[in-house]
Amino acid sequence: MKRLILSITLVALVVAGCKSYSGAQRPILNVRNGNAIGDGTNDDTVAFQKSFDICEALGGGIVVVPPGNYLIGSVTIPSHTTLQLQPGSVIIGIGDTNDYPMVPVRWEGRWETGRCALIYATNADDIAIVGPGRIEGNPKMAAPQNPRGSVVLEAVACNGVRWEGFTVTQGGNWATHPTYCTNVIIRNLTITGRRDGIDVDSCKNVLIDGCNIDTSDDSISLKSGRGKQAVLAGIPTDGVVITNCTLVDHRFASIGIGSETSGGIYNVRISHCRFTSRSDGIYIKTRIGRGGSIENISADDIDVLGGGFVRINLISSGNLNTVDDPVAGMDGYPQGRNYSFSNVRLSNATELCEASKISPERPLDGLMLSNITGTCTKAISLANITNAGLSGINVTGYKGNLINYTNVQGTGLEPK
Repeated sequence: MKRLILSITLVALVVAGCKSYSGAQRPILNVRNGNAIGDGTNDDTVAFQKSFDICEALGGGIVVVPPGNYLIGSVTIPSHTTLQLQPGSVIIGIGDTNDYPMVPVRWEGRWETGRCALIYATNADDIAIVGPGRIEGNPKMAAPQNPRGSVVLEAVACNGVRWEGFTVTQGGNWATHPTYCTNVIIRNLTITGRRDGIDVDSCKNVLIDGCNIDTSDDSISLKSGRGKQAVLAGIPTDGVVITNCTLVDHRFASIGIGSETSGGIYNVRISHCRFTSRSDGIYIKTRIGRGGSIENISADDIDVLGGGFVRINLISSGNLNTVDDPVAGMDGYPQGRNYSFSNVRLSNATELCEASKISPERPLDGLMLSNITGTCTKAISLANITNAGLSGINVTGYKGNLINYTNVQGTGLEPK
């Protein structure tokens, strides 16, 4: 299948891309030795950045944060550097706009000028933040949308990014936002807040493993830019494994794929996850004018504890709050290919599968639903799909037909 990447190979590539610095043993710096106070009142920004600057001069290092409450503004991690949060350490975003410089940021699928993240990296190799500790974004700094407010963690054009084993309280904006990155590991994070938990934006080879996310927007969102700018850049999100995660979303989806899809989204494998959402566990969403392809999306061994399971809308979903630059003609019609969902257990789900908002001019090519059990209020609605295949659908609680479909070709479509 086109561009198909087996998950076991992908995980190996991601881990290989995040190996430790191969030079001499890294120097270890304690932020307290750089005059950080850690009392939650004094500004420790300079002490943190000084430690990072020393690491950069030495070719890498480990910056240790001992127990305490550290009030900081935006800081930048250099290559071959690990920020190590010891038990009882809390990093807290300061509430002063002067501490968050304006930099180029990706927002709503476009590059524009916005506030720098609390912890930021750009064009860096082999960077990490490891716990156990906590990082708290500042709601005042996160809230402005024009310009974009500060997110908590943001890596741009980096290779070898690892965020592991700590807690993020996001404030009022996205919690984590890798953009244009390769070989990313996000493992065993606990994320809470009112916006997206993890936004993967035009990245390649990403592993999200063992995360516990409770948000009021998409728990995990996969993006690749919006409109002509993203089509011209042509940088997809390609090769994402999401596994062993518990995702609770109070507003939208546990996993949103889109709505910024103009650069393409390929090879996403979701497994061994638990979803509780207000709308859907998996929502593949875009609109005519965005263009791009969304290909090779699969989910296996999934528990749906609230909301629906999967929704696919390739014609009319996605944010229109900011100025759009649509792609004209048939090039602007998104293409969906090869979606597969298997071994799913529904507990009073609102809907099993809603996939009727697909253009007849560009139908979805390939949708497999297999071995799905449990209870749901609504069952399956399909339209404009080729190469569909349904098997082992044993659900109860719905009204009407198990399957309602229009202009769908495939197997297992007979109503039961």
